[in-house]
Amino acid sequence: KMFVSWIGPTPRVNIMEPEMIRDILSNKFGHFAKIKVNPLVGMLAKGVADYQGEKWVKHRRIINPAFHQEKLKLMLPAFYACCSELVEKWEKLLLSKESCEVDVWPYLQNLTADVISRTAFGSSYEEGRRIFELQTEQAMLVMEASRSIYIPGFRFVPTKRNRRMKEIFREVKAREEVFEVFGTKKADFEGLNHLKVLTMILNEVLRLYPPVLMLTRVTYKPIQLGNIRLPPDVVLDMPILLVQHDRELWGEDAEEFNPERFSEGVSKATKNQVSFFPFSWGPRICIGQNFAMVEAKMALVMILQKFSFELSPTYTHSPSTVLILQPQHGAPLILHKL
Repeated sequence: KMFVSWIGPTPRVNIMEPEMIRDILSNKFGHFAKIKVNPLVGMLAKGVADYQGEKWVKHRRIINPAFHQEKLKLMLPAFYACCSELVEKWEKLLLSKESCEVDVWPYLQNLTADVISRTAFGSSYEEGRRIFELQTEQAMLVMEASRSIYIPGFRFVPTKRNRRMKEIFREVKAREEVFEVFGTKKADFEGLNHLKVLTMILNEVLRLYPPVLMLTRVTYKPIQLGNIRLPPDVVLDMPILLVQHDRELWGEDAEEFNPERFSEGVSKATKNQVSFFPFSWGPRICIGQNFAMVEAKMALVMILQKFSFELSPTYTHSPSTVLILQPQHGAPLILHKL
């Protein structure tokens, strides 16, 4: 599981031992740096996820209060409004029929964009929607750029792709529990926190299909990590997907969808090891983790209150990566109104 590979002149070490991952992301947090990426990738987004050192500390401190639990409670009306629009669209599709096929993937993508747009932009959320549309296009351009060799200064050459990237850069599953907790009433913050089964399902989905497949860090000085001594300028790969599918850590059913493994919480499921980290770990854990989970719970509650669904025969299972893991051919479901 631990091996060395090379990308050009740069050595990379694959790390899958939970204690080493804990050291890299938490215990020895300040001893590793974020890897420098192709400069064109930086045109997708600049922010707290990319900053290092004092700049990261300052920006994280500024942003933290926005994601406090009390602030999330105030965002619930926006979450509800966005989810209501989604439900209304699906209800219209079912007006004159008992069931219909719907590719839910673009609807869920738009929901995420809409929620963030409304909470971040307030009444000007149409502007936020436009930014998300541009970011989706930019992600495709960034993936294309990241697969190519970067020549210093190339991002300043006015190629068609570079011009478009600059333009964009400038402009930017649990129903019984739901009815038991809410019935047909509007979901509230406290109720969402009591959805144990839904949380188990979301955790299991995040274990099998983490949004980000791998975390990377780089050494900038000699350092001891477990029983190995690393020189400077070694890239450390922590493959989230492989760790979260590891049979030694998760048992022989590691490839199976089994939300029950989270019935007693994440700590019990992982035996207090860093073997489940879909939002990263340690000081740099994703600042939007709670925001994302509340949004997902709200959406699922409102969908489960109104619809039942089954996988469409046209569904093709093909997870692919465009910065984040997503279904290459969409997620068509057969939708039934309850």
